[in-house]
Amino acid sequence: MISFTVTAVVFGVVFLAELPDKTALAGLVLGTRYRASYVFAGVAAAFALHVALAVAAGSVLTLLPQQIVHVITGVLFLGGAAVLLRNKDEDDEEICKPENQSFWKVAGAGFMLILVAEFGDLTQIMTANLAARYDDPLSVGLGAVLALWAVAGLGIVGGKALMKRVPLALITKIAAVLMLGLGVWSLWEAVSA
Repeated sequence: MISFTVTAVVFGVVFLAELPDKTALAGLVLGTRYRASYVFAGVAAAFALHVALAVAAGSVLTLLPQQIVHVITGVLFLGGAAVLLRNKDEDDEEICKPENQSFWKVAGAGFMLILVAEFGDLTQIMTANLAARYDDPLSVGLGAVLALWAVAGLGIVGGKALMKRVPLALITKIAAVLMLGLGVWSLWEAVSA
């Protein structure tokens, strides 16, 4: 039996914790470049896997070395920045046409980025703790996954809306700089930890 109260509490806590997170920015960036439904499918699958792991394994996931997680995340963000900057001379309108995007390529990119970036993240740890506190894994899991999907959806839709008002070339440059910054920040966290 699912507890609406537990689900609502978990949704609110996880939603607020995830909203300012780097993965919301990643969803926004991917949403400006690719078909929103493809991006969301990959991101949603990664979040569902994270919630399942958090609820099932509890705080065991936090035992993995954070330095390794930060290094992998940093490299992925730097790689994303490099891809955006490399494609700057190509016809950006051509890149963003739905017929030029493979579902598996776009969804896979979103899945891998979120899978690595969120591993051992605050919301995953929080979900594990909430599952232990409420002893209601189904309600906690449902609240957490719905909150993460809501934040991802807002980021992706925000990216599409932004693209209608700002030239894609400018969005691409800003996104590359932001991803470069996130990559450097993640690597700094790995070194300074």
